[in-house]
Amino acid sequence: MSMSDPNADMLTRIRNANTAKHDTVDVPASKMKEAIAKILLDEGYIKNYEIIGDGVIKTIKITLKYGQDKNQKTISGIKRISKPGLRIYASCEELPKVLGGLGVAIISTNKGVMTDKQARALNVGGEVIAYVW
Repeated sequence: MSMSDPNADMLTRIRNANTAKHDTVDVPASKMKEAIAKILLDEGYIKNYEIIGDGVIKTIKITLKYGQDKNQKTISGIKRISKPGLRIYASCEELPKVLGGLGVAIISTNKGVMTDKQARALNVGGEVIAYVW
């Protein structure tokens, strides 16, 4: 069965695994999902990710990050913004700030997938994929 929104499926899997206090979560791989996982790693929301499999079917194994014990979650919330039925675009002046700059907005630009801070620095806008805080 094909999914209509694979990126939302990835974010939902991460949210559910984080709520259930799992150590890892597996998601089907794509270039966009790998870029989102790289941003989550660079911003310190996850410990690690690796691409498993060769050939046609590949999987991204994401290792979640917690505080001293599993009751302290690094990811408080993760939300899909732009959906297949309603795309949300923002120019470089209109890029959103998540929780006044404490969170991260993931933006898909013509220069690649990046955070809102990186997009402001490069003076580019694009599609607002998700918020993470």
